[in-house]
Amino acid sequence: MARPPYRTYGSATYAPSSSHDPSASIWDEIMAGVRSMVQRAWTYGNGRGRRTAWALAVKGGHQLRRNMVRRRLLSFPHLLVALWILVLFWGERWTFASKVNRCDWDHWEDWPPGATPHRLVFVADPQLIDPHSYPGRPWPLNPLTMRITDNYMRRSYIQVQKILHPDTVMFLGDLFDGGREWKTAHGNFDDPEWAKGHRPADEAKHVKQWNKKYGEKYWLKEYARFGRIFLDNWIWGGTIPAPFQRGRKLISSLPGNHDLGFGAEVKLPVRHRFSAYFGETNRVDVIGNHTFVSVDSVSLSADTSKIKDQVDLRNIYQPVNDFLDEVKVTKRRAVEKELRFWRGEVEEVTQEHRVEELESADFSDLPTIDPGENASDLPTILLTHVPLYRDPGTPCGPMREHWPPIKPAKGQTGPVIPDHRNAISVSSGYQYQNVLSDEDSIKLIKSIGNVIHVFSGDDHDYCEVVHSAQKENVREITVKSFSMAMGVPTPGFQMVSLYNPVDSSGKPPSSSSGRTLQTHLCLLPNQLSMFVTYAILGVLSVLALIARAFLVPALKLQPFALEPLHAAPSAVLPVFKAKDDADDDDSERERNSMSSATAASNLPSARFASSRTKTQPLSEGRNGSMASPYVSGKDKGKGKTGPGKWGWAQSRGPRIQIRRDTYYDGKSRGDPWRPAAAGHRPMLKVVLEEIWTSCWRVVWMVLLVYGWLAWLG
Repeated sequence: MARPPYRTYGSATYAPSSSHDPSASIWDEIMAGVRSMVQRAWTYGNGRGRRTAWALAVKGGHQLRRNMVRRRLLSFPHLLVALWILVLFWGERWTFASKVNRCDWDHWEDWPPGATPHRLVFVADPQLIDPHSYPGRPWPLNPLTMRITDNYMRRSYIQVQKILHPDTVMFLGDLFDGGREWKTAHGNFDDPEWAKGHRPADEAKHVKQWNKKYGEKYWLKEYARFGRIFLDNWIWGGTIPAPFQRGRKLISSLPGNHDLGFGAEVKLPVRHRFSAYFGETNRVDVIGNHTFVSVDSVSLSADTSKIKDQVDLRNIYQPVNDFLDEVKVTKRRAVEKELRFWRGEVEEVTQEHRVEELESADFSDLPTIDPGENASDLPTILLTHVPLYRDPGTPCGPMREHWPPIKPAKGQTGPVIPDHRNAISVSSGYQYQNVLSDEDSIKLIKSIGNVIHVFSGDDHDYCEVVHSAQKENVREITVKSFSMAMGVPTPGFQMVSLYNPVDSSGKPPSSSSGRTLQTHLCLLPNQLSMFVTYAILGVLSVLALIARAFLVPALKLQPFALEPLHAAPSAVLPVFKAKDDADDDDSERERNSMSSATAASNLPSARFASSRTKTQPLSEGRNGSMASPYVSGKDKGKGKTGPGKWGWAQSRGPRIQIRRDTYYDGKSRGDPWRPAAAGHRPMLKVVLEEIWTSCWRVVWMVLLVYGWLAWLG
């Protein structure tokens, strides 16, 4: 029996494909399958697919036309969307500029007229959110948290640069949250034997996954992410320095415990990687006629670790000790180079060019840039990630957000001491220690010398203390975190104004007041309160839309929900309006013959009778009988036509209702024609449709605007 031929829809008969070739390779079969799929897709696209796409486009265009009318654009749900857009732009954009504007330098600086201070901003603990921040959190939440916190810091930092134009920006450590956990490409990254078991239980179960999934490449991505937020946007502050300033600077080389670890558990490969990309962790900079000394205090703490006598930790703390041993000489050299620049001299040491025999060469009197111990010294500022030691319960002052200070008793002028709630807790744990040891704190002050101020981070909240006489009564400010995710509702940054006029030898003039530094805490928006505002506005919006939905049928308001689209009327069915019984017959006879013929030709079985007048229109019923739309002589007096099978010949045709609400200003809106409704819709159905349609319209438009703002950053 012959096999029936294969057919496709609308195509000619074709022969089946040849049988499977056993010698064909897998690649040939894959390519044949791909070609077959492409051919089918092409056929569908040129046939039914094109028609479907066109129908959808027409329907979408018609729906858009129905929505783009003035009455609908100015409807209550759209006005609510406009309100939401204003609130979103305020909460996601304008509030940042407003907050930073309040901190303008001119609002709080108090220098003599004509002063040209060097303006500096400290940024502490940005701590970029990563998988280490919230281990085990499901996929959608972690990326969303990262995006929100990154956008917050980016928007704040851009306004800092645009409005304040700081001459220098310095970071106080903890650039990343899990920087110490991401495996290095070189070196031993494993936890030492003595440190195993120190991790918290909820973190220990993720270590294997972190070591496998997050390595050097991930750290480099985090480094690029940090650069996109802070380094790329630094240019918003301009490239031209302020008058009498050497240039703009950005220094981010001070590490924190989240970048390297703390004390004995600092891993050398992690520190080498950090310093390779951010610079030396121990350094001296002369800025605004002040000497800034940055110290890697997290590595220094290994020297006072409890297990120092059990484990050799010299590779961790010795570089810091070597730096502190030479820091006074380094300071003098840095100051001398700065003074040479302002005197117009060569900054580096000039060497005398001469030829000597190696055996007789004199190395005892080599030229040096160090002017000696008697040289003038600029005021010194110490930068450390971990705050210096203080007695437990030492209050941080009224600007600390966590807990305000205890109210003193009546007649007491000073603060209440101890005040443990208002103080930084003197405690430690895995990879952290809230304050340095007393020994390390005194060592830092004595080794550096001439320290007039200390700035630190790590605590995430503001704290200002004056240390004991052992630490030379130095004042220390612990800077607020710049991130909204560090447990402090209101982030901030520290502004410092430096003005220290000196002569060519580095000595201040006799008229100097002695005060060379002023500080100001600048608070950023409380983003959590803004989210609460969004939630309250969301609830009020839903309630308002529900109330309006109930008022639509009660007060006969214009509904927001559109009527469903109806298909175009068939050419077979009549689409004329109902006529009155007393319609004039003559008006029917005066119709144009061409239009009559056209109307008749639209019927599937239209015929013209040869015995009738050519201009007289005819219509044929479905039973084949001919029915005239005109009134016969017999029925002329009655004013009625003979009834047809489908009622076409009756004087009353199908009733078509004209929507009065679709016409105004002489223009058509929406579908002007629709069949007459059989009855009114139930009130509850109208209300529910209004609630769903209006709420959904507000929700997707608001989410679209918020997503666009989040995508822009």
